[in-house]
Amino acid sequence: MDQHEVVSLGICEQRELLARGTVSAQQLIEETLDKIDAAEELGAFTRVLREEAKAAAVERDRERAAGGAVGPLHGIPIAVKDEYDVAGVVTTFGTRANSTPAAADAEMVRRLRAAGAIIIGKTAMSEFGQWPFTESTTFGTTRNPWSPAHSPGGSSGGSAAAVAAGLVPAAIGGDGGGSIRIPSACCGLFGLKPQRGRVPMAPNKHLWGALGVAGPLTRGVLDSAVVYDVLRGSSPTDRFKAPDPAISFEAAAREPARPLRIGYSMKPSASLVKLDPIHARAVRETAALLQDLGHTVVETDPDYPDSTSAFFPQFYASVRAEVAEMDHPELVERRTRQTAALGVWARDRIVEWAIRRGETLAHRVDQIFTEYDLLLTPTIAMRPPLLGVLDGVNTIRAQLASLPMVAYTALWNVTGHPAAALPAGIGEDGLPLSVQLVGPANGETTILPVAAQLEQARPYPRLHA
Repeated sequence: MDQHEVVSLGICEQRELLARGTVSAQQLIEETLDKIDAAEELGAFTRVLREEAKAAAVERDRERAAGGAVGPLHGIPIAVKDEYDVAGVVTTFGTRANSTPAAADAEMVRRLRAAGAIIIGKTAMSEFGQWPFTESTTFGTTRNPWSPAHSPGGSSGGSAAAVAAGLVPAAIGGDGGGSIRIPSACCGLFGLKPQRGRVPMAPNKHLWGALGVAGPLTRGVLDSAVVYDVLRGSSPTDRFKAPDPAISFEAAAREPARPLRIGYSMKPSASLVKLDPIHARAVRETAALLQDLGHTVVETDPDYPDSTSAFFPQFYASVRAEVAEMDHPELVERRTRQTAALGVWARDRIVEWAIRRGETLAHRVDQIFTEYDLLLTPTIAMRPPLLGVLDGVNTIRAQLASLPMVAYTALWNVTGHPAAALPAGIGEDGLPLSVQLVGPANGETTILPVAAQLEQARPYPRLHA
């Protein structure tokens, strides 16, 4: 096999080739770096850890040659969104306002390395992850590999672009309102937002209050499950902790899907949002496919609560807190300064009320899952937009532009439920289609078998290597 083709394979495929000795970690990393260099115009990376990755590859090959046990990600290159600490590297949050390198790895990065992964670089994001478009005045614009004139979504757009272009088999993203699922939808990827508290946030106690979670973007369900089995499990400092699942995520992704009762709906949880008909069609076609696969599928009209009062205090307070931690807060974007100013009212007492409000809303939406095992919806309301959405706009206009992107995703950040974006083909515009599967509390292992079943019945589209 051509070494260049190996780079474009998924985790499980790369892992098999590394185990057989068909390719070495050093060869894989050299080819990965070459491909990243050739795709520089995508703007997927804020920092490529070239020498560090090469040194790690030498060590991985030495460890394998020694004949000892190796981890599930041994020799696999993985990228990390630039809001998580990698030792010796500045955590930029998509801004020029930070300049001090991180003293140590974030806990999830430590776990990736312990599993044998090689951290290849940091990926682009909108400033402080505020927007579902990956555009910043510091690092410029990230492009969608399916169409460079279009956005890859955000805020984990750099991670999505890197995986969709076949530069890495997985990249870690963050999701505080849809920021794993939205770029997955725009770039034809599988992106599971886990249950709140599933993945450790250390050294931080939380990410955006109760809203934010972390996890991988991948080109397939099984690859996602493999990474999650490395990452999952809370750390002592985490404010939110999810109970351990009965089976591993990988086992769930491999097991046959049992017949479930699945509700589907086009209804957004946000008002004043118009759904693009192509997304409605993707949901209906997926519902029909699920019916053919043996599930009971019923159209439903969920009684979604208004989550605005729970979401915005946490959004505003978190952006203000992150700005305050910067070395040079005066260097943040004008739009971010406006966000921080507008959120001056979001004090600790109000944020704590908002978190409790979110827990109340979670109990309300739990009623959906007394009737259905899973809920099928669109992932985003609009098609991936052309680049330049944020050009010259203030924070209010940016929030209005973001609404069609988050109308189906943000509620599940407020409530903490797991939800996944699944590729659903290619639209007439040549860009990917996506649907969302939402599960009950701690229901990732209910989502994964069905997602894998759909992937097998309707293979995910991929760009050519």
